[in-house]
Amino acid sequence: MTDQPAARLPRVVADGHLGQVDATLVPRFAGPATFARLPRLDEVASADIIIAGVPFDSGVSYRPGARFGPAHIRASSKLLRPYNPAAGIAPFARLQVADAGDIAVNPFDITEAIGQVEAAAGALTAGDARLLTLGGDHTIALPLLRVAARRHGPVAVLHFDAHLDTWDTYFGASYTHGTPFRRASDEGLIDRDHSVHVGIRGPLYAASDLTDDSVLGFQVISCPEVESIGVTGLVERMHARLGDRPVYVSLDIDVLDPAHAPGTGTPEAGGLSARELLVILRSLSTVTLVGADIVEVAPAYDHAEITGIAAAHVGYELMSAMAAAK
Repeated sequence: MTDQPAARLPRVVADGHLGQVDATLVPRFAGPATFARLPRLDEVASADIIIAGVPFDSGVSYRPGARFGPAHIRASSKLLRPYNPAAGIAPFARLQVADAGDIAVNPFDITEAIGQVEAAAGALTAGDARLLTLGGDHTIALPLLRVAARRHGPVAVLHFDAHLDTWDTYFGASYTHGTPFRRASDEGLIDRDHSVHVGIRGPLYAASDLTDDSVLGFQVISCPEVESIGVTGLVERMHARLGDRPVYVSLDIDVLDPAHAPGTGTPEAGGLSARELLVILRSLSTVTLVGADIVEVAPAYDHAEITGIAAAHVGYELMSAMAAAK
């Protein structure tokens, strides 16, 4: 059965949408290597949400390995099921979701790689499809935001991360995983009145890091604040900042505490739990979510797929939020 071409594998079909390989006929540890065992893009006439990987980590400043993130997240997504009880919907029945595979980029030239991601993301979203991108390091957020801003104008960036990623340069380099939102703000890609960082924590280089960040258009909801305002307070502040603007979510898996996501390049103690993060993401069903990325999953540092499973569930909740807002 599992040696058959993917198009011949038994799939769940609901509301006219081709969904996951049927787990009652093909065991979850078998079947295609797509996200959640969903169809490939070439198996469907069109897609509402397209999943694409970017196996690129040439912009990292500490531990490498996020280039293997897309494959790890897909492998960890096999247990995802078609009905989301927390959201009360079956996302793959509401929307056609398909996996486009990986975007091949130059691992030796960051500038060229950024251009390749931008071109491929632009082509994938040439219709009305929204893109969920699996990284790769956070450098890829810049070209993805360029594409989103071309379609929607400056977007409200909802950035989940332990780090600000609004520094100017590293070793004189302007394009790294610590600089994408500085470049995006400089290029006018973000809505400076409605963008927000969630989960920031850990030491900084100087107090000016925060003041510089504010000038670039971000409000910060830090992890230490969650201790006093709770997840409900965080969600309220987050939504007040986002307003009714088109929202692009960029999620660095290190927003989670290393206990919940050890497989990442720059871990920081004191992060969100997986449960807290998923609750926050479920609240996005009320916003206009135009695209998202999940980055910095580095499987070499993972244990028992803890990080990969968390990232897979993040992707599932983001797609569920998109489907709920349909």
